[in-house]
Amino acid sequence: MIERYTLSEMGKIWEDEFKFSTWLQIEILASEARANLGEIPMEDVEVIKSKADFDVKRILEIEETTKHDVIAFLTNVAEYVGDESRHIHYGMTSSDILDTTLSYQMKSAGELLLKRLHQLKDNLKERAIENKTTVCIGRSHGIHAEPTTMGLKFALWYEEIKRNIIRLKDAIEIISVGQISGAVGTFGHLSPKVEEYVCEKLGLNPASVSTQVIQRDRHAQFMCTLAIIGSTLEKIAVEIRHLQRTEVLEAEEYFAKGQKGSSAMPHKRNPIVSERVTGLARILRGNSITAMENVALWHERDISHSSVERIAVPDSCIALDYMLDLMIKLIKNLIIYPENMIENLNLTRGLVFSQTILLKIINKGVTREDAYKLVQDSAMKVWADENKNLKDELLASKKVMKLLDKKEVEEIFNTNKMLKQVDYIFSRSVMKD
Repeated sequence: MIERYTLSEMGKIWEDEFKFSTWLQIEILASEARANLGEIPMEDVEVIKSKADFDVKRILEIEETTKHDVIAFLTNVAEYVGDESRHIHYGMTSSDILDTTLSYQMKSAGELLLKRLHQLKDNLKERAIENKTTVCIGRSHGIHAEPTTMGLKFALWYEEIKRNIIRLKDAIEIISVGQISGAVGTFGHLSPKVEEYVCEKLGLNPASVSTQVIQRDRHAQFMCTLAIIGSTLEKIAVEIRHLQRTEVLEAEEYFAKGQKGSSAMPHKRNPIVSERVTGLARILRGNSITAMENVALWHERDISHSSVERIAVPDSCIALDYMLDLMIKLIKNLIIYPENMIENLNLTRGLVFSQTILLKIINKGVTREDAYKLVQDSAMKVWADENKNLKDELLASKKVMKLLDKKEVEEIFNTNKMLKQVDYIFSRSVMKD
């Protein structure tokens, strides 16, 4: 059962209504700044502020003729304002409002994503504490390695989300710039005071140097940050997908009443949310590549970046917002199966303690190479025969028993001793914050 993603705060940021409202706000603020500088009558600005408006349908209609969205917008606004509209867009170029608005949209979108990240971080912390001592098998190369805990998995993801919060804050700061600097960024027909005034009112910083556009390395950093966050979500999703496999079943996505897993097989309970997150992460990475390709423009500007950004930036912000919404719910409702974890841990019949044995023998003065061979000989017998277990093989080995007594062998097979530092790990991570 697929959840319907209704138009959220994030979606509204990328609607024409929001975009044109911001364009109009910038134009009014620029006129106001010029009046403050004594360049135009303040009463004309008051007329602009009282009359200025736009109609999305009318703008799109005019654009059919002009083939230029900003000119279509200005034409429509002038229809509302009248003669005083001559002050609007004075000394400005289209990119002054296009790029400043895009920065404002990206900043606003980034702040919404930050809220989602903090919520996910809190959920991961809660699940980490809840499962701190839930023992499970750790895997390397997909093969059983040594015991770990489910709480440490959650703690690991918690730490990565913390780093992503830092990355996104940095990216928001980098993209929070505006420009009102004219055709090639030289303020040829406007005072820099106008730019400063507009940016301050929008909560942006003036770009120290610009051309006709704000430089696209800023946008690339923002988009790459979204892609990194998406990759973290994919990392979590892939782990859950593996843990939900039938032969593993250590964790499982919540399956709602009435939910169906397959049109053909009524028994199916599939990790559909994790798979959806995995797929959308690929879109974010693809869009980050296009954002980096937008950095190199001809001279003071071309428009090769423009068509890309109209798709890639809104799509990435909306997609990540959706992915975070899914992941917050997934983590909160993730079903854990501790009994299956213990059963899986015991599947290899003690092999997960091979390093403990290796180190114990080394401590008896045996070289690492000889100790390794000694343990591996017993371990390979267990791999080859499902009726054997490592403890019995060690006890039956004359070479091993020359080095260890029975009590020492018995003490080796103790999961709690292997996990004695879990509290310490939590003390410098989840419990530290």
